[in-house]
Formats: sequence, C-alpha cells, structure tokens
Amino acid sequence: MNIIQLLQTCFRSIFRNRMRSLLTSLGIIIGVGSVIIMMAIGEGSQKQIEAQIASMGTNLLQIMPMRMFWRPGQMNANRPRSNQITLKDLEKVRTESSYTLAVSGVTQRSYTVQGFSGAASVQVYGVDPDFTIIKNRRVVSGVLFDDEDLENRNRTAVIGATTALNILGGAESAVGQQIRIGSENFTVTGVLNKAGTSMGQDADDVIWIPLNTFMTRLSNSSNVAQIAVSVVSKKYMSAAQTELSAIMREAHGLRDGSDDDFEIMNSADLVEMATSTAKTLTTLLAAIAGVSLLVGGIGIMNIMLVSVTERTREIGIRMSVGARKRDILFQFLSESVILSLMGGVLGIGMAAAVCRILSMMSIVTAINPLIVAAAAVFAALVGIFFGFYPARKAAALYPIDALRYE
Repeated sequence: MNIIQLLQTCFRSIFRNRMRSLLTSLGIIIGVGSVIIMMAIGEGSQKQIEAQIASMGTNLLQIMPMRMFWRPGQMNANRPRSNQITLKDLEKVRTESSYTLAVSGVTQRSYTVQGFSGAASVQVYGVDPDFTIIKNRRVVSGVLFDDEDLENRNRTAVIGATTALNILGGAESAVGQQIRIGSENFTVTGVLNKAGTSMGQDADDVIWIPLNTFMTRLSNSSNVAQIAVSVVSKKYMSAAQTELSAIMREAHGLRDGSDDDFEIMNSADLVEMATSTAKTLTTLLAAIAGVSLLVGGIGIMNIMLVSVTERTREIGIRMSVGARKRDILFQFLSESVILSLMGGVLGIGMAAAVCRILSMMSIVTAINPLIVAAAAVFAALVGIFFGFYPARKAAALYPIDALRYE
C-alpha cells in the first residue's frame, strides 16, 4: 500500500465517524491549546516585566541607604545606626566613577499640587538634569531646567502629561503656567514625553524639579533618597557596581571587613530575578496543562481499541486479499497520528483565538513559534505512543479468526 492509498483509507475511516473523531481529539485540542496559552501568557508577562523594569532607567544602578531592621528588645549597642546618602556622596560618585553615562541624585515625595484647572496629589521628584538620560525620557514641549537652575535653587518644574491634564487642563497650555507645590509656587518650563505605566504606576503623573530646590524649599533636608546611575553599556554593569561600591565605602569611611551601610540595586539583577520567577510559574502551569495531553492520548488509545474491535472483519478481508501485517499496523497507527495531529492543529487555532481575546482585554500574550511547533510535534508523538498498542493488536489478528468475528 502506497502512502496516498494509506492516507485515503485513514481519512475515510476518520470522517466516517466525524463526531466520534472530534470527541476523541478533544483531549489533544484542550491540551495543546492550554499549553500554548499558558506559555503565551508567561512570555507576555515576562516581556511586560522586562519592559517595566527597563522603564525605570537605562542600564540602571541605584545606590540607597542600607535597609536596617531592629527588633524590640535588642541591646542599644547592637541597634544599627541610621544611614544616609549625602550630596557629598553624590558629588564623589559623579567625579570618580568611570563607567557612568549619567548620574543624578533622586529624592521624592507626594504633594498636593494646585494649578489653575484643579488640584491633585502628585509624586514630585527632585533630580539633576541627567535624570532624563537615566530614565530615557525627553521634554517634548518647553525646556528642562539646567545646572544654573540647580545651583540657584530656582523654582522651575517639568511635568508629565497626566499631571498637565489634571491641574492645567492639558499639555498644550502648560508651559509658562504657575503651579503650587505644597506652599511654594513653581513655573512650568516643560512637559515630558508620555511614558505610560511603569511598575503599576502612571509614569506621566509626575513633576520633576531641581534637586537642590527640592531639598531646600520642600523637604528641608541635606540627604538624598538615592543616587541613580546610568552605565555606559550593559556589559559594564558588574564592573560599575564594584567600582561604585568601592567609592561609597571610601566616602563613608568603612574599614575592610565591615559591612556596607548602603546597597546597590542592579536593574539587570531585577530583570533576571523577575524573569526567572515568571519562567518557573509558566513552566509549572504548562506542565499542569500538559497533563490533558496525556489524558487525550489515553482517549485516542481507547477509541482505537474500539475501532479495532468494530473493524475486525474488515481487517480479516484485507488480510485475505493480500494486506500484510505491517500494512494493517501502519494504517491504524496513521489513523491515531492523524487524529492527534488534527487535535493539535485545532488546539493551535483555539490558542490563537484565546490569546487574541486576552489581548483585547489588555492581558499581554506572546505566542512563541517554537512552542507551537513543539506542541504539534508532541501531539504527533502522543498519537504514535498511544496508537501503537491498538495498531499492533490489529496487525496481530489471524485472518481466519477475523473473518469469523461477528
């Protein structure tokens, strides 16, 4: 029997009982579809996490005071001292670091901001002009404050598009307007480009003002919350982190062997940690969904055994007119594989439709072609594995016994 005759025979047998064939493939359809959907959701969430962390800054390192914890009942001598990042630390990092593209002190706080169109609670950041490089943002209307504004502690501000809409009626008329942050009046000199959502927060509902202005006019503090550093290239992130650690230890007068009183957060480490967690969860969900593939394979084995029983006389007739055992084996094995592949194709279609619906619901998905191909191959392997026993049973029938079967 040639391949064309074999396929014709298989498809004729499958389409003779269309509903039964569909129900038989249902387990494979659900299994393949579920695996692809779970992996697509996982990949989508992974890309979303990477994008959100990337939106925090380009090749970002953040130097912050070490978070110390003290439990009630500890001896005072063991109680950790308060750690701070100062303007001297900022200047030392700026002048001595060799891997940095941009450096900015950062301090922030939520304030009620009043404009001629309304009032809103807004995150106000005190930063250096280099902060636009670190955050990979730009001023699309007006201008950014400069080093002179920083030195003179000028009351200038650049605002996000959401803030402009909430307190000034829109970005178009924002430049040159007066806003009130706390008890201080500021002049809007620019509007930032839209950045969307970052780490679950609206990155456009912000106000940036000169760092020195924030520290003297709003917070009345000589310390900064953190030092943000953008490294010249991703490949130098580890070297830059080591160098910054040495600079900060020298700035704080820490002896060899003593613990750091600061910590450096590496955006690359955050990406790796977040994506590793996402991959683990995705793999677990895909493995659970893959169980339905095994259930579908068992269903195919069951229906193929029933088919062998129903078609015993047909098998006997085919053997009596010259069909060899391997022809019978290949026929039933091919039917099993085709049933499984049909289920795989329908499962892929189902997964594509579900992912499209999820995308319309603002749930990010990313279908990986390799996962689709692997799911299709696995479906075929399920057909071979679970179809082999019924096919072998059919091939092992004796022609005379098969012809006598009622």
